Amino acid sequence: MKILMIGGNGTIGKKVSAHFLKKHEVIITGRNSGDVTVDMNDSESIKTMFEKIGKVDAVVCTAGEAKWANFDDMTEEDFYIGIKSKLMGQVNLVRIGKDYMNPGGSFTLSTGILADHPVVMTTSAAMVNGGIHSFVKAVSLELENNIRINVVSSGLVEDAVEIYEDYFPGHNPIPMRKVVNGFVKSVEGKGNGEIIRMYDNC
Repeated sequence: MKILMIGGNGTIGKKVSAHFLKKHEVIITGRNSGDVTVDMNDSESIKTMFEKIGKVDAVVCTAGEAKWANFDDMTEEDFYIGIKSKLMGQVNLVRIGKDYMNPGGSFTLSTGILADHPVVMTTSAAMVNGGIHSFVKAVSLELENNIRINVVSSGLVEDAVEIYEDYFPGHNPIPMRKVVNGFVKSVEGKGNGEIIRMYDNC
């Protein structure tokens, strides 16, 4: 398969990319590095990326950001960071990318545990994650040419414990191998419209 990895040099993306490279052609993109660069906030940048790459068999996204801050300190513009980047960025990958997807291909988006189990300072991230879950379930009913879409939702991953552990008291770190398997299930499996949760119920 020809797989487009957005965010392929990030904490999760580099492990997912390394796995798929064993069997597939993988094109890595990111904001500042990769085979091609892309700005998730800009739909024209997304379209330009697809024009350069051409037809693909799978799109995997592990990119997108949202602001973490106390709700009392959040402005309207702060919420738009997550809405434009992680939410609409991934929506636009599908909206634009479906025209560059080979029949029977798949989209795999990414979210996280905050959609189900938010912690303090994550009103924006939790809202965006929940929106992506609803989008995936709805758009899976409408994509044509047997194109599938799923979302992998991870908890606190092992490789990010030192950075985020204080935000997730009592959460069990998720082994990176388990996280990678979530993406493998989406890309190489047959599921459609699934929220693949890679964490235990907290």
